[in-house]
Amino acid sequence: MEILRVFNNNVVLSRDVNGREVILTGRGLGFQVKPGQQVDPAKVTRTFVPEDGRNTDNFGAMVAAIPPEHLLLADQALEAGRTQMPIPSSSVLSIALADHLSFAIKRQSQGLSFDYPLRAEVSHLYPSELAAARLVLAYINARLETPLVADEAVPIALHIVNAGFVTGDLSYTYQMTDVFAQLFDVLEHAYERPFDRDTVNAARFITHLRYFFVRAKSGRQLEEQGSKLQAAIVESYPDAYSTALKLQSVLELRLGEPLTDDEVTYLTLHVARMVNEGRN
Repeated sequence: MEILRVFNNNVVLSRDVNGREVILTGRGLGFQVKPGQQVDPAKVTRTFVPEDGRNTDNFGAMVAAIPPEHLLLADQALEAGRTQMPIPSSSVLSIALADHLSFAIKRQSQGLSFDYPLRAEVSHLYPSELAAARLVLAYINARLETPLVADEAVPIALHIVNAGFVTGDLSYTYQMTDVFAQLFDVLEHAYERPFDRDTVNAARFITHLRYFFVRAKSGRQLEEQGSKLQAAIVESYPDAYSTALKLQSVLELRLGEPLTDDEVTYLTLHVARMVNEGRN
C-alpha cells in the first residue's frame, strides 16, 4: 500500500488494495517516511475506514490527535462488548469512542464534572444501546487507575446509536433523541397519561421513528400511494389520527420538511397500538 499522507509518527493515510483511502496506525509507521513510499505492513496495528463520505484528511487528523493507548482501549472495549451484545462494527464508532474517552479521562484528571441532560431520554429510548454502553464502560473502567463515572455510559450509548444509523455527526443523534422525547410529551398530553417506553409497541414506535429520520435525511420518505389503506386507518382510529397530525406538526417543524401521507398513516398505526396496549 502506498502512503498518501503522514499525520505523525504513528498515523498515515494510505490507499488499500481495493482503492479505498484508509487511515493506518502503528508505532513508528510514519517515522521518516514520505508520501509515495510503501507502507511497512509489519508496523500496521489498526486500519480505519472513513465512512459516510467523511473527509479522509479530517478523519486522519482526528485519529492522530488521540493517544494511541486510548485508540487501542476503545477498540478492545467495543470488541469485548460485541461478545455479549450487538454493537455496530464501525471505524467511525471506534474513533468517536476513543476521542470521547480521551476527553473524559482528561476532564476527570482536572476534576471537572459534566452533567448529561439526556440521561432519562437515553434510558427510555435506547435501552439496548445503553446496556451495551455499560458493558463497554465496565471494560474501560477495569483498565483505568481512576474509573470514569457511570453516567459516561450515556454519551457512549448515543455514539452507538449514531453508528447504527450512520447519520453523520453526533449532533444529529442528539437532535433525534430530543425530538423523540418531545413526541412522547405530545402523546402524554394528548391522552393525559404516561406512556411506558419499555413496552413492545413503544419500542416499535421508536424504531420506526429512527428509520424515519434516516429516510427523511436521505429524501426517501414512505410514499406508497396507499389511499385506501390510509382512509381505512383514519376511519378506524380517528383519535390516533388526530394525535398523529400533532406529531406530524412537531416533526415538520423540527426537520424543516413536510411528511408524506404514508408517513402520517404509519404514525397513526403506531399511536393506536400504544394506546390500545396501555388499556389492556
